[in-house]
Amino acid sequence: MQTLTATPLTPEAFAPFGDVLDVAGAPDKLINQGLCGRFHDRARLDFGAGGRAGISVFDAQPRALPYLLEMVERHPDGSQAFIPMHEHPFLVIVAEDLGTQPGTPRAFITNGAQALNFHRNIWHGVLTPLASPGRFAVIDRIGSTPNLQEYWFDTPWKVQGPR
Repeated sequence: MQTLTATPLTPEAFAPFGDVLDVAGAPDKLINQGLCGRFHDRARLDFGAGGRAGISVFDAQPRALPYLLEMVERHPDGSQAFIPMHEHPFLVIVAEDLGTQPGTPRAFITNGAQALNFHRNIWHGVLTPLASPGRFAVIDRIGSTPNLQEYWFDTPWKVQGPR
């Protein structure tokens, strides 16, 4: 079995796979009589031809580290944003696309105040909360074409927490 060590999620490290949504730094502008910072246009949402944006709520069972990664998935026709409805860190796994299969996976752990958006066609692990509740608002493509591909690893990966 191969081992991955999860690292803290940062916008720079995650950029090849998608967008980190957080309130780091100064807001782009102040609104609502100067009492609300707007961190503007933080995700590149993409719903492809024939698709539309949909908002769903997921309620996932928490997992524990070390975590056994057996499968990743991707959505070829649209992006997928996960916005936690809690303040608990969660595990994020991604991999570069090698055409018909993923490359070596990478693992990240959010800081509990981050959401993320996977770009179209990015291999990623399933929703993996590390605490309860595992509720997330999910913004993704709604359409009539198939938008899910799975890849099962011949040998699973063991994902461990940061050292």
